[in-house]
Amino acid sequence: MKTLITGGTVLTMDPSIGDLARGDVLIDDGRITEVAERIDAPDAEVIDATDRIVMPGFVDTHRHTWQTAFRGIGADWTFPQWAVAMHRTLKPHYTPEDVYVGTLAGRLEALHSGVTTMLDWFHCASGPDHADAAVAGLRASAGRSVFCHGAGWGTTDAVDTEIRRVRSAVSEDGLVTMAWGLRGADETSIETAAAELKLADELGLRTSVHVASDGTQRPIADLRDAGLLRDTTTFVHANGVSDDELRMLADAGSSVSISPDVELRMGFGWPMTGRMVAAGLRPTLSIDDVPSVGGDMFATMRTAFVVQRGLDGSLNSRDLLEFATLDGARALGLATRTGSLTPGKDADVILLRTDDLTVLPVTDPAGTVVASGHPGLVDTVLVAGQVVKRAGALVGVDLPELKARLMSSRDRVAAAAGVRLDGSWSPRP
Repeated sequence: MKTLITGGTVLTMDPSIGDLARGDVLIDDGRITEVAERIDAPDAEVIDATDRIVMPGFVDTHRHTWQTAFRGIGADWTFPQWAVAMHRTLKPHYTPEDVYVGTLAGRLEALHSGVTTMLDWFHCASGPDHADAAVAGLRASAGRSVFCHGAGWGTTDAVDTEIRRVRSAVSEDGLVTMAWGLRGADETSIETAAAELKLADELGLRTSVHVASDGTQRPIADLRDAGLLRDTTTFVHANGVSDDELRMLADAGSSVSISPDVELRMGFGWPMTGRMVAAGLRPTLSIDDVPSVGGDMFATMRTAFVVQRGLDGSLNSRDLLEFATLDGARALGLATRTGSLTPGKDADVILLRTDDLTVLPVTDPAGTVVASGHPGLVDTVLVAGQVVKRAGALVGVDLPELKARLMSSRDRVAAAAGVRLDGSWSPRP
């Protein structure tokens, strides 16, 4: 089946094609086959993109969707408070149903705001059923997702057995694929990291790991010295990591994920965006935790941009769009499938309104998306050519039923944990 997206302002994010002030995108069997100023396709279903910016969907390289039911509860929390609240207080009471509904709601929220590809960093596994529920929630959303299994966190034992089990159940080429969320240097030894990376290599899994430094630690150098840096590993946050260690990551071909809103709000330190670029890295962007911050890429781009411009004046709006699209796809090993509107890639496409009063008039499309964009502009979303949002509404989603399940989950977990939801809870580290 063919689909023609016609008459929009096209930001391809492909330097060989460039931008089109007025352009068309032709999709056949879920893939982009042509991008041009005008395409004649009389047998195609037409999506009218008049007054729309047409661009690749956003790529979020690090989010914990299982926490979605507790959105906003941690707006004032520091990182130690978040750790006590989510991991020590609430997580022990999560059932597989709680994981499923939180994952589904969180992934749908991401789709709704234009995130077509997302890595879901899962660390709520009290047992195999919890992991299976998370995978099921991602599959039910119709988004392109990477299930990053944080086996080793929580109470899951026999990590290698669990990773092999899930790996056998998750396809390499479907909309839901798999990665491994490794434990950081403060949670495990170099010997364990080496064993887990060896297994990841055997199973063909990319890896992701949280990392930071207080100025005395050298976690990247330790991994480099042990021969454990990989071009298949994404390092998350990296606040405080030294410049020479960032160059080690660049030399190894590793990728990085920055969550600027969480890092600033929870006290991690200044986002490392500019320092990473200076070291030869292309940062990617992520939301991290919606109990503390909003879940959309527009706000994330804006925070990263404004902070870096305030620090040293570097970066421009096109950089931020690349971080949020093609660079993110590269970090997830999906650059041949998504991240740009390139013929041969899967049709992961979003259409943003330009007739909304909050962005009128649109003179510089890329600058407008970064400086003024918001989820309310996301009119249409396609994943692998399938329309999952049309005219501002998700397709086939029973929102009242999802809301009821999500609120029931929140209330049950809070009650079991003895937590009041009246705004008075202040977790003590």
